[in-house]
Amino acid sequence: MTIKPLVLALSLISGGVMLTACQMSQPSEETAQATQQVQKPVVYQVFTRLFGNTNTHNVPWGTKEENGVGKFADFTPKALAELKEMGVSHMWYTGVLHHALVADYSEYGIGIDDPDVVKGRAGSPYAIKDYYNVNPDLATHPDNRLGEFEALIERTHQAGMKVVIDIVPNHVARNYQSLSAPAGVKDFGAQDDTSQTYVRDNNFYYVTGADFKVPSSTDYQVLGGKAHHLADGEFAESPAKWTGNGARAAQPNIHDWYETVKVNYGVRPDGSYDFPTLPADMAEQDYKAHYAFWQGKDLPDSWYKFRDITQYWLGKGVDGFRYDMAEMVPVEFWSFLNSSIKMTNPEAFILAEVYNPTLYRAYIHQGKMDFLYDKVGFYDSLKLLMQGKGDAQSVMQAHQSVSDIAPHMLHFLENHDEQRIASPEFAGSAEKGKPAMVVSHLISSAPTMLYFGQSVGEEGSEMAGFGKPSRTSIFDYVGVPAHQAWMNNGKFDGGQLTPAQKQLRAYYKKIMNLSSQPAIIDGELIDVDAKNAQGGQAKKVMAFARANKAERLVVASNFDAKHAQTVTLTLPSHWQGNVTDLLESHPTTHVKNNQLIITLAPLASVVYKLES
Repeated sequence: MTIKPLVLALSLISGGVMLTACQMSQPSEETAQATQQVQKPVVYQVFTRLFGNTNTHNVPWGTKEENGVGKFADFTPKALAELKEMGVSHMWYTGVLHHALVADYSEYGIGIDDPDVVKGRAGSPYAIKDYYNVNPDLATHPDNRLGEFEALIERTHQAGMKVVIDIVPNHVARNYQSLSAPAGVKDFGAQDDTSQTYVRDNNFYYVTGADFKVPSSTDYQVLGGKAHHLADGEFAESPAKWTGNGARAAQPNIHDWYETVKVNYGVRPDGSYDFPTLPADMAEQDYKAHYAFWQGKDLPDSWYKFRDITQYWLGKGVDGFRYDMAEMVPVEFWSFLNSSIKMTNPEAFILAEVYNPTLYRAYIHQGKMDFLYDKVGFYDSLKLLMQGKGDAQSVMQAHQSVSDIAPHMLHFLENHDEQRIASPEFAGSAEKGKPAMVVSHLISSAPTMLYFGQSVGEEGSEMAGFGKPSRTSIFDYVGVPAHQAWMNNGKFDGGQLTPAQKQLRAYYKKIMNLSSQPAIIDGELIDVDAKNAQGGQAKKVMAFARANKAERLVVASNFDAKHAQTVTLTLPSHWQGNVTDLLESHPTTHVKNNQLIITLAPLASVVYKLES
């Protein structure tokens, strides 16, 4: 790309503001040259371990030898080129860092992890064991695993895309042990005073005087009951540490994040802070001012550890980070960390998982996050509409509730935590994702995230081991059938897809590439009234417009899976003339007296461009 999309997206703060039809001024004939060669960010989240796996056995709790495992090398130039053509700008390689897993890599000097504190056989990607290296499962030659990932970073860059990886700041694996840390870097907890529950510069919290006990459950068997010489219900940890989700018992519950331990950032057990807080006016300051604020201050040891970790990966060519459960870590730390990152790479892509809407603005303005998940509100209301339980007005209201920060609120329909659209537990049909993807992708200038397998209707129905189907497993070795059909044994040509899957992927490709339309990059959002044939509000049709000086677009999607919908759209008073569909090639029609009457087939959408 010749112009950086992240800088553009962050600068266009007006992109999420809702205007009424009468407030929108008519665009001129000018061509917005600055937007011709850019797009809003499109993030492709891929579970790295699963992407290239061609094995179809899918034995529950199967080993990597039984069920297969994908490698860094599977991301070939051909595969990356196909994703680039899908409109992808950022590759989020999920599960890259070395996390606890059951496979034996002792011949490479890696300690064996105890399955009693590992979820699944392949392990949770959010139980990091070594922050300075990568998962040996992903390497063709485990002794050169870091070099193989560096080669993937280079291939991704050559394909014209950026690289994003996870940082998990709130917790680490119970058996954290870095074999690859640079000289002088101490492991988490190596210098802790374990006689105290809390010390500011301890990396962990402790249950003093008590040893850790593995959770017990009548409903769960480690490795599904399959034999392993360490699966004995015991794990040595004395004294016990607090568990990753904050559980303070020496024996956490089976539903706690028992495979992890919580990191201490200088938050005392009573919730008070043992570090400086940010002045109120810092919310209006840029990252350089935040960086300056923290210079010369004495801060908790964990802060410096994560600063050094992120700097290490920036030095390897990583272009950004996705932060797991960021709201469980104080916003002051994020100010410190993100300003340090931006001082090294001002264009770094920073995405955070935050589910508490009351914290959104603090984590964006004080914490200097670029983007947050727009789940609680937008995604949740859109999911209900897809399921036939909600209405279009609720989705628009959810979007309006964050209108002041809309360009920072990343949209998605699937990710590793959420159910697959095609699963019976969600919508039961990938087709129901089509109108939702149009709305999700085009309503805002914020980034869109696409999960691997989503565009070919993956349903996540495999019983892999730990957890239940409807979400593609992140804990076990498994093949992903619809994705494997597109992968076609490494040809990445969709050769095994059904006609319906091919049509679905082609539809997604059209949608995702609309991210380069000028009105989508930086256009204002305009409220469009949609009335049904009886003159009432169309509850199953979502409609809006986006416009800038270069372009005017009208978007309408029918979420009714059974019935066509005829609606009258009321546009800004000066909008007249022909409109041409950019998405499904509906016939050109005409705006008359600022009204557009259209009939949408079940689950159909239009993206009309108003001719100048």
